Amino acid sequence: MKKELKRKNVFNIFFREKPTMMLVALNAAKSDIYASSLAKQIDCTYSHVVKILQEMSDAGLIIFEKQGRLKLLTLTKRGEEIAEHMEKIRSLL
Repeated sequence: MKKELKRKNVFNIFFREKPTMMLVALNAAKSDIYASSLAKQIDCTYSHVVKILQEMSDAGLIIFEKQGRLKLLTLTKRGEEIAEHMEKIRSLL
């Protein structure tokens, strides 16, 4: 039951505009990306981005890598696969 609820919550995260944009932007990033730069890129508040990133991290889609005071964002293999599928869906629409 708990696992089913978690899957439903993860599904609800990605079929909203900003979280989808975040995932696609992370996948397309050519250099290091941080929460603050991601927030600017998708025109969203920093606090909202951090909240969604934490949910993505809990779902195993991204990892945070500490670099001094900053946290570098990196997609996991699973996160990359989902981002690629999302980009395909977006291009079809």
